[in-house]
Amino acid sequence: MERPPPGTELLPLGVALFWTPPGWVWLLPFLYFLVVLLGQGAIVWLAAHMPALTPEEVERGSMPVEVSVIIPARNEGGDLERCLDDLRRQDWLQHGGRMEVVVVDGASTDGTAASARAHPLGPTVLDEPPLPQGWVGKNWACHQGAARAHGEVLLFLDADVRLHPSAVRAGVTCLRSTGADLVSFAARIEMEGFWERVVMPLFVQFVLLYFLAPRVNNDLSSRAMANGQFMCFSRAGYQRSGGHLGVKGAVLEDVRLAQEVKRRGGKVRIFWAPDLLSTRMYTNRREMAEGILKNLHGTRFSALRQIVLASAIFLYFLSPFLAVGLALLGWLPAPWLLLSLVLIVLTAVKQVGFQRAVNVPLRYGLLYPVGCVYYLGLFARSFQQGLRAGTITWKGRTYDMDA
Repeated sequence: MERPPPGTELLPLGVALFWTPPGWVWLLPFLYFLVVLLGQGAIVWLAAHMPALTPEEVERGSMPVEVSVIIPARNEGGDLERCLDDLRRQDWLQHGGRMEVVVVDGASTDGTAASARAHPLGPTVLDEPPLPQGWVGKNWACHQGAARAHGEVLLFLDADVRLHPSAVRAGVTCLRSTGADLVSFAARIEMEGFWERVVMPLFVQFVLLYFLAPRVNNDLSSRAMANGQFMCFSRAGYQRSGGHLGVKGAVLEDVRLAQEVKRRGGKVRIFWAPDLLSTRMYTNRREMAEGILKNLHGTRFSALRQIVLASAIFLYFLSPFLAVGLALLGWLPAPWLLLSLVLIVLTAVKQVGFQRAVNVPLRYGLLYPVGCVYYLGLFARSFQQGLRAGTITWKGRTYDMDA
């Protein structure tokens, strides 16, 4: 048996095994294995610790509070009609609450405003004034709606959300029971097309990891985020945060609003509530690419951030495939092949499990490398646009990006 090099006899057994040939051949691939495994494990841990809320857990009882539901809508006639139908079925009124609905039409060309005015719910419909310089369209619409609203609670909804009958009551009771300034629900994303089912489950995981989402509910943490599809503010909390006026130029206004709430000493609570709220975010690949690019980039470009995020996707999801290929070509020692294959299997199992959690056919979980390559392509586009100080398009409007 080969003796370890002089001076290593007193090292712990595990370290000595890696130090001595052929043990040192395993050291680097084993460290790589741990790094990737911890990254994948962090996603699982965050998902498991995300606070969840179901209709059965919603507090019952009388609550004589008026809620102003504010819906910005631009060319969303069909989706808006279904959203208004859901609001009409809310049990909030049966629990002593009052509700006004304010729809702000953003110069739609598909009859959105006329459809809203004809709806039996009878919402107040505002025609959005011309968009001022420096404002993002959605923020301008929300600002107009908030100025018109009378309620003690301001609930901002996207027009394409579908609501359980107790969703409004859930938002208000959570707001009151937690003492929060802002309560937001993460929706179940309906995914129907091939690309949605391959790409969007990864989007959910990236959001969990980037924002460390469960930490948002810790008042001692600076982590902050919200889902703009459902944001329930106390009026006082909204005003203290500066409202949409304070984030007028932000494409990711939900995240910025949550950050402002926390920065000013307020409380933010976010819940995973797939049975209370659902939406189909994108209906085709072009729309999905435009929407995700908007989320990846916003209007403020950071080359370092884009490089770090793209590198993380490659490291944690794609690098094991590269390592297997290099090992098969003989360019890496055999331990790389074995440990990288283990990583691929473990990641695939995790992805399939995640597909089940977001209600997508399990087989799409095995296509996660395709989704990751798709994201790297979007990062390349974002990087190119940022270096050119170009523009970003969303909902038919174009905004300048800050280089």
